Amino acid sequence: MRMVNIITSFSILCSLAWVCNIICAVRADLSYTFPEERKQQYVIGNIAKDLGLDIKRLSARKARIETEGSTKRYCEINVSNGNLVVAETIDREELCGSKISCILNYELVLENPLDVHRISLEIEDVNDNAPRFTKKRITFNIMESADKGERFPLDEAHDSDIGQNAVQGYSLERNAHFILSVKENADGGKYAELILDKELDREQTKEIDLIFTAIDGGTPQRSGTALIHINVLDVNDNTPVFSQSVYKVTLAENSPLGSEVITVSATDADEGVNGEVSYELSRISDKAAKIFSIDKTTGHITVGGNIDYEEETSYEIRVQAIDGSGLASTAKLIIDITDVNDNAPRIILKSLNSQISENSSIRSEVAIINVQDNDSGDNQKVRCSIQENVPFQMNPSIKNYFSIVTTSLLDREKTSDYNITIIATDGGSPPLSTSITFHLSVSDINDNPPVFEQLSYTAYVTENNKPGTSISAVIARDPDWRQNGTVLYSLVPSEIHGVPLSSFVSINSDTGVIHAVRAFDYEKFRDFKVLVSARDNGSPPLSSNVTVSVFISDENDNAPQILYPAPDGKTLMTEMVPKATHSGSLLSKVIAVDADSGQNAWLSYQIIKSTDPGLFTIGLHSGEIRTQRDIIESDSMKQNLVISVKDNGQPPLSATCSVYLLISDNLAEVPELKDMTYEESNSKLTFYLIIALVSVSTFFLTFIILILAVRFCHRRKPRLLFDGAVAIPSAYLPPNYAEVEGAGTLRSSYNYDTYLTTGSRTSDFKFITSYNDATLTAGETLKNVKNETLSASLITLNNAGEENED
Repeated sequence: MRMVNIITSFSILCSLAWVCNIICAVRADLSYTFPEERKQQYVIGNIAKDLGLDIKRLSARKARIETEGSTKRYCEINVSNGNLVVAETIDREELCGSKISCILNYELVLENPLDVHRISLEIEDVNDNAPRFTKKRITFNIMESADKGERFPLDEAHDSDIGQNAVQGYSLERNAHFILSVKENADGGKYAELILDKELDREQTKEIDLIFTAIDGGTPQRSGTALIHINVLDVNDNTPVFSQSVYKVTLAENSPLGSEVITVSATDADEGVNGEVSYELSRISDKAAKIFSIDKTTGHITVGGNIDYEEETSYEIRVQAIDGSGLASTAKLIIDITDVNDNAPRIILKSLNSQISENSSIRSEVAIINVQDNDSGDNQKVRCSIQENVPFQMNPSIKNYFSIVTTSLLDREKTSDYNITIIATDGGSPPLSTSITFHLSVSDINDNPPVFEQLSYTAYVTENNKPGTSISAVIARDPDWRQNGTVLYSLVPSEIHGVPLSSFVSINSDTGVIHAVRAFDYEKFRDFKVLVSARDNGSPPLSSNVTVSVFISDENDNAPQILYPAPDGKTLMTEMVPKATHSGSLLSKVIAVDADSGQNAWLSYQIIKSTDPGLFTIGLHSGEIRTQRDIIESDSMKQNLVISVKDNGQPPLSATCSVYLLISDNLAEVPELKDMTYEESNSKLTFYLIIALVSVSTFFLTFIILILAVRFCHRRKPRLLFDGAVAIPSAYLPPNYAEVEGAGTLRSSYNYDTYLTTGSRTSDFKFITSYNDATLTAGETLKNVKNETLSASLITLNNAGEENED
């Protein structure tokens, strides 16, 4: 059981290790090592193969190499084969100076999806620099009393290369007095000392010149030489001594020129010239030699060049103190550079979609940025923000990469483009900031239908218009862009009284102007509705409708139509007027209508011709014919009135008719009507009058008997003069004529007849269903009236006679 648990645990550990290896392989950084001074297009390695990427998708994913902390790019990726190649020849000494490790950090950026891999490039040193001495001539003043074995430190040679390619040894020209001792210091560097192997004799040799050679360990091997000049002097047995063997100082970057770094001090116990000390900088790099300088007399070290923490964080310098006799000692000076917030953050726009659709979903990615700051510590910490109130936010991604995504749905009709300003601020004191602004356009989709300016439209057109006349115009707005906002107008098919709408109106599809296709007639229809559709040109198109109410205005294009009496040329109508009719009595009424409306249908009546001009008058607006005075015996029995009916239009239209009146109290006088008939009806009227007279004579006796019988039954009856009544038949009122108040036109709902008596000063009304048989037409004499009507007439005449006798 224990063995099983051990095996199970081991399997789990192996599985976890396998998963970890896979994850690490996916996210692992790549490291490459290659020599400096390689030419362009030198293949460093194959990134696609090492990361397991699909070479065919490198271009689609916009694979590229981005710098990390430096704007200079020394390598590139070949997207066609995935090779990482040299883009610019690298000089390790120029790039990294004396640093043991020279590493360049880059980032491989892939999009869709966003992925970043860190690439570390280590630059190997090649032996392309020979050792060199700071001074080509090294001078020693050695007392002749110097003891055998006395050591004289020599200047170290400087080689810009590192490691095995740096200085590995020294050699001295063979001579009789000196030998060379090579040693290794605590830093791993080699230095040499000149050892007196045989005492000097100033009398024999005052000066000695030796060739001092420094050799590196590279292949091929390189060397540098200096001349050692020895002056043999009298005794000088003390060397300068520094106050400190190691000097340390902290210096801020960007210190102004001339700023004091430190003052070194060394003393010499000798007196006179042998005790005078001078100072020099030895074993100093080329960069440091351009930045720092020392006063030979005071040992005061000052800044002579620009100090940049981002290029070098510390310097190590050897200071040499030399007395007047040439004896020297050295001390180490270590200068640590502190960072100053002198670099503002840099915002690098890595990817940008300059146009985004307004129907893009929330959190759609529009841009990728990378933020860098070459400072260190808090000075390197950067905070990013988006300025102003825009629907975008920054999402941190890998390292200093940020994705800019939408935070809400976009609406191009509200905001068509955005200027997105990103501000990056570091954590220095005072903080430094930088900003970048890029433009983003919102592309349109067809999400808005056309909207009419009004909820409904009203148009007015006068009848009898010309075809093609503009009736109205509708306007619809679509806030969408270009073709999505282009509005086209059309009529929704419908019918007006069974006729297609297109037969009445048309619409301009571009302007929305509605035109009449035909002339309208107010008397046929007075209004109609048009449904207009506005459609945009999007895909799919959107549309909306609006109703246009068209009202037809009336024109005075219809003359009055006389319904009663019949116009001239038609059936002749004759009214009987009693001789005892008083002034103001209603005799008849002219009935006329006008198919127009409004003031065009306001009718006025006028007598334009009369047999006796002063006897009758007509109501201006009522058309009622009345007596203007009492009828007298001398008045002509036959009266002819010509009536003009005129409307109130502009210009006015009119019609005329003739009214024939017969002044008579007795039916016996009716035969005289033959003189009032038209010529073409004269013979017929005479014939009818003869028949009527014969009929009356035949039944006269019967009427007398009936009258006497009625008299006994009814002692007193109301007086009614039937022969003087005026009948206005409702049958003459045609349908579909509307009454206009005050226009003299009766309503079609009047279905009763009115009779006015003229036998007394008061008017009695009798509502009966039959018309007055005393009204004669031109084609007849007196008809054979019904017995009841004739009896009533005789009774009325008899009563009138008795009253007259009384």
